[in-house]
Amino acid sequence: MTSLRQTALMQAMQTQAVTVTEEKERGILADELFGANVFGLDEMRKRLPHAVYKELERTIADGERLNPAIADVIANAMKDWAIEHKATHYTHWFQPMTGLTAEKHDAFLSPTSRGHVISEFSGKMLISGEPDASSFPSGGIRSTFEARGYTAWDPTVPAFIIQQPYGATLHIPTYFYSYSGEALDRKIPLQRSIQALSKQALRILRLFGNTKARYVQAMVGPEQEYFLVDSHLAALRPDLLLAGRTLLGRSPAKGQEMEDHYFGAIPERVLSFMQDLERELLALGIPCKTRHNEVAPGQFELAPVYEDANLACDHNMLTMNMMRHIAGRHGFVCLLHEKPFAAVNGSGKHNNWSLCDSEGQNLLNPGKTPHENAQFLVFLAAVLSAVHTYSRALRLGTIGAGNDHRLGANEAPPAILSVYLGEQLTDAIERIISPDHALKSGSRQMEIGVSTLPPLPVDLSDRNRTSPFAFTGNKFEFRALGSSHSIAPVNIALNSAVACALDDIATSLENEVKGGVSLTDALQSILPKLFLEHMPVVFNGNGYTEAWVKEAAKRGLPNDDNTVDALLHYRDPEVMNVFLRHKILNEREIVARQEILFENYAKTVCIEGQLLSDIVTTRVLPPSRRALGRELLVLNNMKSFFGEDLSDEAVCATRMRNEINALEKACETLIRAVCDTKALPSGEAQAKKARDTILPAMAECRLHADALEGLVDDSLWDLPKYQELLWTH
Repeated sequence: MTSLRQTALMQAMQTQAVTVTEEKERGILADELFGANVFGLDEMRKRLPHAVYKELERTIADGERLNPAIADVIANAMKDWAIEHKATHYTHWFQPMTGLTAEKHDAFLSPTSRGHVISEFSGKMLISGEPDASSFPSGGIRSTFEARGYTAWDPTVPAFIIQQPYGATLHIPTYFYSYSGEALDRKIPLQRSIQALSKQALRILRLFGNTKARYVQAMVGPEQEYFLVDSHLAALRPDLLLAGRTLLGRSPAKGQEMEDHYFGAIPERVLSFMQDLERELLALGIPCKTRHNEVAPGQFELAPVYEDANLACDHNMLTMNMMRHIAGRHGFVCLLHEKPFAAVNGSGKHNNWSLCDSEGQNLLNPGKTPHENAQFLVFLAAVLSAVHTYSRALRLGTIGAGNDHRLGANEAPPAILSVYLGEQLTDAIERIISPDHALKSGSRQMEIGVSTLPPLPVDLSDRNRTSPFAFTGNKFEFRALGSSHSIAPVNIALNSAVACALDDIATSLENEVKGGVSLTDALQSILPKLFLEHMPVVFNGNGYTEAWVKEAAKRGLPNDDNTVDALLHYRDPEVMNVFLRHKILNEREIVARQEILFENYAKTVCIEGQLLSDIVTTRVLPPSRRALGRELLVLNNMKSFFGEDLSDEAVCATRMRNEINALEKACETLIRAVCDTKALPSGEAQAKKARDTILPAMAECRLHADALEGLVDDSLWDLPKYQELLWTH
């Protein structure tokens, strides 16, 4: 009899790449397609009165408060544009603390007193909405009987259309906040952090005589890694469908050892998916640039061009939504979990971060002149200070039950936050710290603001993939972020920490200059001290080694290698100060986020524990027992027929029986651990219990389940195996 797994495998092997429809084949070119479904500045310029457009443009460019008087005009133009694009509904699109996006659709049509309908969309409808806040995570800020939550239009990010077969929906990016004014999302604190960073960075630019720059913008380019699994096979894996990762599965004979998947030829079905995805993203104004096979089989990557941090965050959330949605069209399930499969590389989301002023100047570009060099060194010192001083705050941007399986696993950076600068830049800093530092051939002693840095090409050195925070020529690449994460938390922490560091540096320099010291002399005094203080965070070696763990401890660098340990520091004064100092979060918002993250961790692990026990009970033990029964029956028949000792032939049956017994016992332990964890009163207590009891019990269950997979007759095993999940595309 053909098993469900074998049937699914045959269906997967026979699935063809989705071909381009004739309509799309006749479609417009990529450059013409870009932003076609976006109500951006070009579209606004065409449709809005000149005065209204200029006022809105100032709001977007300079962060001025929106004038409510122009809201009705904007709303009417937006509605007309949306209806022309076949939209029937609109939604306030927001990002609650679930880590996903949320939306409630309302129709444009409204009934009239004469039995007719009209299209209606007012300025009030555009500016604000009121979803129920009690059903979203709030960490105690909201309760069931305090349900009011509000959405408010973010005019700095353009509205967009999502097309569906039976119509389209206008999506309006919004903030989400409570009745009492607290942020219930990650978008509000992200904007606050961007503004704080801009304010402090401008102080530095003014010291260097730059009076033109109106603002400084954090720029982000998040590289998105993901896995694709055939949907016929995924449908038979409850763990993939509910947890987004395999909770058991024996490693295949071939994984990524041959290193032949990375940058290899993209499978036809996958390429069809990528092209479809890119087309949708381009129409949404998302500048996707790069696509390729990643290291693990079945793993791929999409990378966009840099954008301002707020827009980049919205676009990355939208990208993940579209990846999940479009994968289904092509017979795939898209896995964004950090570790969908054991024994092969997991997925990250490298957060490439830089600073750019309103005139388009990259402030992390070393430049070629003394003025540019000195300014660059100030911003570099601020980043080193931020990562060194506030590493625990930055670590909070990378936490999660999924990322715990990935960080430090010889495929991702360790949880220890260090900065990679490369040999050339490190040498330059050491010469600033100490005039007696041995000069390398062709280099000269540094005098900040007078002589220049040695020529620093964009590729300063070889890449260091073991570093969580690497300088790559004119930006920093934060590699520790998990693939399923919103990029908001890590950029909130990074922007806030750098704002604090720039504040301190600007205050010191301003005091020196006010006291009559020249800027050059002030820099000569302050920068060597800053670099000396924060050089312990610089590490250019192999972050995977045990030697680095010991060295980092000597340097005083924290190593919170799991989510629970990291979260325990959320209320440390130095961590809270990062967010309190420039009013990124208030104390109540900080406490709420800690509670939400503890609860999220505990719930995730409990779900996985319950799910694994269900799979073991219903999908692993039954075929294993049938296989053992067959084995014993054959042995008994052979013994009665040949009349001799068959101890050698009984080895497999004995191993199978032992593994079944051990798995039954381990599963009982797992079930108790899940029940005991759920019975605890607080999220923190549940998180600790989940980490200390559920995860070890799950590991024990997996050990025996994977052993049985290698012993049970293949025709009896209905769960798709790793070799099928990873290599069927």
